Amino acid sequence: MLLLAGPRSKSKSGVWTAGARCGVPTPVLKQPSEDFEPVLCSQHLNELKMVNLGDIIPNFEAETTEGKIKFHDWLGDSWGILFSHPQDFTPVCTSELGRAATLAPEFTKRSCKIIGLTCDPVNNHISWIEDIKAYTKLSDFPFPIIADDKRAVAVELGMIAPDEQASDGMPLTCRAVFIIGPDKKLKLSMLYPVTTGRNFDEIIRALDSLQVTSQQKVATPADWKVGTPCMVIPSLSAEEAKKLFPDHIQHSVPSGKPYLRTTM
Repeated sequence: MLLLAGPRSKSKSGVWTAGARCGVPTPVLKQPSEDFEPVLCSQHLNELKMVNLGDIIPNFEAETTEGKIKFHDWLGDSWGILFSHPQDFTPVCTSELGRAATLAPEFTKRSCKIIGLTCDPVNNHISWIEDIKAYTKLSDFPFPIIADDKRAVAVELGMIAPDEQASDGMPLTCRAVFIIGPDKKLKLSMLYPVTTGRNFDEIIRALDSLQVTSQQKVATPADWKVGTPCMVIPSLSAEEAKKLFPDHIQHSVPSGKPYLRTTM
């Protein structure tokens, strides 16, 4: 975790404030001391790396609107989607969380839990949820939101947007989407800038594809949706393809190569 320690100074009012956030890196402090506190150094934000496909998502602990969680325990044997948002009480984030809440039954049908994250504390989240419900005309809010005001989870998962800052100068999270399998491994990631809201229909489509391809020896073509043909994976021999997909179609192409095979 790229948390750098910076000196704190005492103001006339007796409040301890963070010192310089850049400059020569000092040793990482897991817990703030009386004289030092962990701060994000903007000079080093470009060193942050997002988790890679196939990596096990860290089993982080976090406060949420539904209490404290340990991520792997919260996920259990389900699929999961973790999506980050820059800040509470912002228009695009409000529309996104409202859309996700509206689509919650679709995620439940797919045995998929969803959880949001922003760089604000729980009490802000709870108040903001009332705005989301009013804007989207919802009677309840069906999933938790992580309070990551220290940016601990965002840094660990590489969700920081270096060019976006809060009023206190701290960096905000980008609009990241992580789809996680029951094995706790990252199956898909999408990254959007702060100014571009996500397409949740595409997130569901991608989840459908991941679930189908995890169970069958197929891949999904461009614009695929449930109920349309899949591609038989190229590594499957003709004999295996005929056995697994007896009704598959072999498509002829000028190259003569037998790699284009579709099946329902």
